[in-house]
Amino acid sequence: MIPSETSRLVAEGGLDFHTPSLADFFPDAILFAGTPFEFNRVQLIRLIVVVGCLAITYAIASRAKVVPGRIQSIFEIFMGFIRDNAIEPVLGKAKGRRFAPMLYTLFFLILSMNLAGVTPGLNLAGTSVIGMPFLLAMWTFGTYVYCGMKQHGFLGYFKHETMPPGVPKPVYILLAPIEFLQLAVVRWFSLTVRLLANMVAGHMMLVVFISLTQAILFSGTWLIAATPFAGAFALGIFGFEIFVALLQAFIFTVLSAVYINMATSESH
Repeated sequence: MIPSETSRLVAEGGLDFHTPSLADFFPDAILFAGTPFEFNRVQLIRLIVVVGCLAITYAIASRAKVVPGRIQSIFEIFMGFIRDNAIEPVLGKAKGRRFAPMLYTLFFLILSMNLAGVTPGLNLAGTSVIGMPFLLAMWTFGTYVYCGMKQHGFLGYFKHETMPPGVPKPVYILLAPIEFLQLAVVRWFSLTVRLLANMVAGHMMLVVFISLTQAILFSGTWLIAATPFAGAFALGIFGFEIFVALLQAFIFTVLSAVYINMATSESH
């Protein structure tokens, strides 16, 4: 009954309900409109997040103590979690120490960009427009290709990636192009799309349920009685989005470590 009544009121204009759309991710320009250097709300959010990350990191590093305080402890818990569950299990201790700075940076930057989507005043993830996920995926792609070529040589690296040992030679005719496509396109493309799609979907879900709760609250109809339920559901979605923000940052970091390990290992 409630969904049908809500749908009727929305259709008749009885509820002031904001329907999310892709236009939310392409806001009007703030500066340099119509130029390649156009600066809009998405770029502003990314700038705020990057400056905030740098400021927090500097503050923690400059005041680091043997006996950590609260903020340092939280930071170290996250670092320990990434080290013990994403870096060392995949890369081992030696290679893990080598690539730890990059992987820590990826995790905390993606997490911060994702959490911007549930931060009051920002309300849009910096990773919900393709530029940032693509840039981070290219960083991973460039790193594992460079490290693979450095270890195996130019031709040796492509042989290492596209011609796994133990496969009958005639099968390479079919397998090598597929493996090359995976190396050159599929890995970075999947990293980009996975992160982008989750952040876009999360933003739309949040907007739908929060806008619906607000619309019901001010509808002036008997639907006001459903406001606590709609609000509780919106809070549940909010909490779920925080979990997704953490999960996507972790998955991106783990997959980056896996690809680097595959490129630098002696065999698949």
